[in-house]
Amino acid sequence: MKLIFRYMKECWKRIITSVTCKSLGSLGELMIPYILEHIIDDVVPTKNVIMVFAWGLCMIGAAYFVRTINIKGNHVAISVGRDCIKKLRHDLYKKTIHLSGSQFDAFSLPSLTSRMTSDSYNVQNFMVVVQAMGIRAPVMLFGGILVAMTMDPALASILCIMVPILGTIIFAVTRHGIPLYDKVQRSMDQVVRVMRENITGIRVVKALSKEDYEKKRFEEANRTMTANDIRASITMASPGPIMQLFLNIGLTLVVVIGAYRVNAGDIKPGVILAFLTYFNMIMMGIMGLNRIFMMASKATASADRIDLVLQAPEDQPVLPFDECDRLSTDAHITFDHVSFNYHRHLEEYAGKFDGEEAENCLDDIHFSINHGDSLGIIGATGSGKTTIISLLMRFYDCTEGGVYIDGRDVRSYMKEELHKKFGVVLQNDTIFNDTLRENISFGRDVTEEDLWHAAEVANLSDFIKTLDEQFDYMADIKGANLSGGQKQRTLISRALATKPEILILDDSSSALDYKTDAALRKAIDRDYGDTTMIMIAQRVSSIMNLTNIIVLDNGKIIGYGNHEHLMATCPTYSDIYHSQMGEID
Repeated sequence: MKLIFRYMKECWKRIITSVTCKSLGSLGELMIPYILEHIIDDVVPTKNVIMVFAWGLCMIGAAYFVRTINIKGNHVAISVGRDCIKKLRHDLYKKTIHLSGSQFDAFSLPSLTSRMTSDSYNVQNFMVVVQAMGIRAPVMLFGGILVAMTMDPALASILCIMVPILGTIIFAVTRHGIPLYDKVQRSMDQVVRVMRENITGIRVVKALSKEDYEKKRFEEANRTMTANDIRASITMASPGPIMQLFLNIGLTLVVVIGAYRVNAGDIKPGVILAFLTYFNMIMMGIMGLNRIFMMASKATASADRIDLVLQAPEDQPVLPFDECDRLSTDAHITFDHVSFNYHRHLEEYAGKFDGEEAENCLDDIHFSINHGDSLGIIGATGSGKTTIISLLMRFYDCTEGGVYIDGRDVRSYMKEELHKKFGVVLQNDTIFNDTLRENISFGRDVTEEDLWHAAEVANLSDFIKTLDEQFDYMADIKGANLSGGQKQRTLISRALATKPEILILDDSSSALDYKTDAALRKAIDRDYGDTTMIMIAQRVSSIMNLTNIIVLDNGKIIGYGNHEHLMATCPTYSDIYHSQMGEID
């Protein structure tokens, strides 16, 4: 709840306006039954038509005032909720894109998505309701009781008995609401996760005719979320019928006791009519408070989930340069006996690491690359190829050892300074729903000449020249209107456009034919000779001419050297080469 009020206080001037409007509107509503009672008991008996019309106009004026001021208050409340949640979503998105790899893994993409959408929606609704009903409901409740007591304390005592009973019911139920709604939101994360997997992999699902299987997976996740939602909704809705029962009992008592008192001449008939109206107002006030508490339960659970992300600590601080080891080496990139484990990294972030060593994803990785040299990395799926890139770019920090660029620990670089050194094509990289120009330049300072040069090296320029819009051609979401090869060449153009110091190509040529792949490597060697390149590939032909090659197996280096050296010393590499190049005897 602190998160909600932290953002709302930035709009305190408008909140005061909305609260003032709702307060005046509520007080105006309280006056209408009082005017009605006065007309019936005091004005009508005089048979003065002019006075009846005059007081009737007063009642109409009060109703118009209430309507106008309430509309104004609601409008301001909605604007506050809109602007506060806009700021909150901005801060949440900003925090999300700066999360470390371990933090992102801990929260998970589906959970972050639901926090950005459904959780923020719950918070926004509460921000609006707490302004619109937070003043009106108490004023209607307690104001109605106070005015009723001035009319007839005996009848008002009925209200005083009912209100504590109803308040106790609301409080008892609300206590159980927050954990129930937290469970609903966590099950929503699972629904989003399954949906995202199915949408992302829809072609695979269709190709393998697994629609029914995936439908069952989604139905199970949806059923769980629905069951949790029903449980929470039933729990939070249960006060409604109970309160309605007590209110109807109270209403009946007012009518019965009021009739006896009118008969006895203790009160006038108009008091009964006004009392019934005030009783309805008090009922509306109690129901409004019940609604606020229901939405508060949802909003508190959602706000806690959002705040957990916003308050996530900086777990990859930039270390002072003088506190980091510096290698005395001329090498551009050095991995100094590096080991890494995703599970341990995640457990340490979550505070659950029990000291037991899990199997490393990378184990004692040690190599160096000189300026302008090239390194190929090959190995089976899951051998740790992409993890090496993740550590080099400091998406994660290594568990043991150190990663260095120009002899300087990567942890001592500001992230922006570090990442500017790289041109990268990552595995399963993304084409955005934007022009080819923006997809390649990506908001960086890239000239038209650099765009064409990068496209020519990536063998994309011929395709662009066939387009009427050329670089202004609009790519669909995930490049749906581009072929696999066109996507990869666009991504390679993006990596080359800023003439990077270090070029990383992670399985970036799998959709290219051998001729195009060879032409790409030749063009990079020719025009980017000063760039240090790391290429991860499944095809030996893509890396066999590089300066050095690493062969990985289960996170360990089992071969290192150039192509000729590995052919002579590494059976695994030799087997891969012969199987791919068709030279098996």
